Amino acid sequence: MTSSNVRHNPAELAPPTQNLYSHAVEVPEGCRTLHVAGQIGVRPDGTIADTLEEQVEQLMKNFEAILASAKMNFADVVKINAYCLTAADIITYAGLRNRYFNGKPPATTAVVVAGLALPQWKIEADLVAAKRG
Repeated sequence: MTSSNVRHNPAELAPPTQNLYSHAVEVPEGCRTLHVAGQIGVRPDGTIADTLEEQVEQLMKNFEAILASAKMNFADVVKINAYCLTAADIITYAGLRNRYFNGKPPATTAVVVAGLALPQWKIEADLVAAKRG
C-alpha cells in the first residue's frame, strides 16, 4: 500500500532547495500516526558509528526498522527534523537521507546545534509518519 499523504510545494513559494524536501505534507483523515524519537548512529550491538556518514546511514537504518515495525516505510514519512553540529554536516546528511525517500520527500527541518547528549554523536534526527489503515 502506498502512502496517501499529499506533498504541497505551492508555485507561490521558492521551490525546495537542493536538499530535497516538501514545504508541507498533508495527512488525510483516518491515518495512523507514528512519532519516532530521536535516532542516532547507534548500531544494534550498542556501538556508535565513527564518521558522520556512517552515523547517518545507521540512523536511517534505525528509522527503516522502526517504520517497518509499524508496517510503514519512508513514503509514509510526513516530517523529519535533523540536529547537526555544523552547516556542512547538514549537506552531508541531506545527500545521504535523500536516497531513502524515492521522490516523496517529507517536510524537513535541519538545524545546527552546539552539541548533542554525548560527544561521540555527530547527528540526531526524529520523524513523524502517517499511513491510512
